[in-house]
Amino acid sequence: MSDTLARVTATIESRKGADASDSYVAKLFAKGQDAILKKIGEEATELVMAAKDGHRDQIVYEATDLLFHTMVLLAHHGLSLDDVRTELARREGLSGLAEKAARKEG
Repeated sequence: MSDTLARVTATIESRKGADASDSYVAKLFAKGQDAILKKIGEEATELVMAAKDGHRDQIVYEATDLLFHTMVLLAHHGLSLDDVRTELARREGLSGLAEKAARKEG
């Protein structure tokens, strides 16, 4: 994981149980999973709209927001981007169609 992603992950973890009045992430954790999921939905929609408009800077901005809120959700479940990286490594070299078919069979 990059140094930046590792620092952001550590910051998110440090906000668990922190005072919700002092931290946006602590506030999300305090509100629970539904609030986190709502933010992910909002950010995903904003990313789609930015992509449709074709504004590269806005696409990067919204993708960053979506990734950040995804990291918060992962932390909420005791997971991290390392878990996602491991899954990506497992899938590397697999046909996406074959992987999807295997999920349906299992």
